[in-house]
Amino acid sequence: MSDLLPPDVRSRLRGLRIVTRRAVGAQGIGLHRSHSRGAGLEFAQYRAYEPGDELRQIDWKLYARSDKFFVREAERESPVAIWTLIDISASMAQADADRPAYSRLDAAKAMAAAIAELAMQQGDRFGLVALGDTGLTLVPAATGLRQRDRVRIALTALPPARRFADAAQLAPLWERVGRHDLVLLLSDCFDEAAIALAEKLAAGRETLVVEMLTVAERDFPFDGGHRFRDPETGEELLADGPALRADFLARFAQARENLHRRLDSAGVGHVAHALDEPVDLPLRRLFAKGEAPR
Repeated sequence: MSDLLPPDVRSRLRGLRIVTRRAVGAQGIGLHRSHSRGAGLEFAQYRAYEPGDELRQIDWKLYARSDKFFVREAERESPVAIWTLIDISASMAQADADRPAYSRLDAAKAMAAAIAELAMQQGDRFGLVALGDTGLTLVPAATGLRQRDRVRIALTALPPARRFADAAQLAPLWERVGRHDLVLLLSDCFDEAAIALAEKLAAGRETLVVEMLTVAERDFPFDGGHRFRDPETGEELLADGPALRADFLARFAQARENLHRRLDSAGVGHVAHALDEPVDLPLRRLFAKGEAPR
């Protein structure tokens, strides 16, 4: 993906705020305010205006001198870090037949870029963790434009792995994610380890899951004979699409119902995202009107 955050997506992010239940009403500066008084606001740098930036961010005095639009960036202290966790196991590299260059992982990268953009705009710290069996790719939480660019660079270079990270590989995660932080896990939820991680995170933190679906999984639009292959195990099944459709959709719906019941029991908020939907739609479902997710 040459542009992780196209202008139309950036435009639709206007007015959207990522708000956590646990930080609302605290004291200090920023959207997620500091729990300690004396938290400061420090100028970081100017950058060129980009479509989607709020007009109030423009430095009008600098515009009067230069006749160009610049946005004033500031570093804000906040007790909340917004962490995006991306499942990069092999099944996340799946795409639909009519759009083979756009996989679940591509959609997750775009969604992660949107989360970083929102967190930067509202002054929160934000970080990124990619979860695969090759080890964690981790961008420690920080604020500002430079941090957004670090996240974008990491996302652009992120390849799929074979399996989800094991318990030993997840160890650095617990050293980084604080008890006040918000965690968004982007995953197809096919691995038991991913679901167990969401449950464990939710025991002390606000945790949300975006369930990534292909259109084929949602609709099963196959006609004639097909070879179905599991991208992680390599197992294959030769079968007739129409003959399998009703049974697959019923089984898949039941599996998703079981997953949602399990996440609900753990206190994990969740929404689904299919690859034919805009990548900002799950965020608007979770954070519409700037309210804390329920």
